[in-house]
Amino acid sequence: MTTLSDRPNTALVVIDVQKGVVGEAYARDTVIAKIAVLVERARAEQVPIVWVQHSDDDLEVGSESWEYVPELQRRDSEPLVHKTFGDSFEGTNLEELLAEATVGRLIVTGAQTDACIRSTIHGAFVRGYDVTLVGDAHTTEDQSAWGAPSPEQVIAHTNLYWRGQAAPGRTAGVIETRDVTFA
Repeated sequence: MTTLSDRPNTALVVIDVQKGVVGEAYARDTVIAKIAVLVERARAEQVPIVWVQHSDDDLEVGSESWEYVPELQRRDSEPLVHKTFGDSFEGTNLEELLAEATVGRLIVTGAQTDACIRSTIHGAFVRGYDVTLVGDAHTTEDQSAWGAPSPEQVIAHTNLYWRGQAAPGRTAGVIETRDVTFA
């Protein structure tokens, strides 16, 4: 159970599913469809959804590449966190939003597996959150030209090592979209 006292709630976190981030991502359409299922399920169960949107020199605020993909539509009532670092907590109001909603458990989806996903799940875990990564609802682009493993291997490795994360008073895990429960 989370080490954050009085935080019984769960939130779905959707990280950087932006046109310029997932345009060339591995299994793009399948992953986005799975995230859409989770968004609708969270809404039906009145679970908070936090949307995270990255900006940098390649993702300029207001540009087309910075925009979220059209398949995923954020509601005005759902918070949007703007970030400039890989870890969605760094330099943002994410912690305050989660504290206000008494959230101690995160269900994480989005992109990119080997950058913002990894940074955020580790950042959340060290801050005391229980962190579940949805193993079939995160993706990355092919960076093998620069020496990285294939996207399939990056995703598989992240899912493998996140299953084994452990720390006092916190849980980590990986689950498939069909098995996600927000309770």
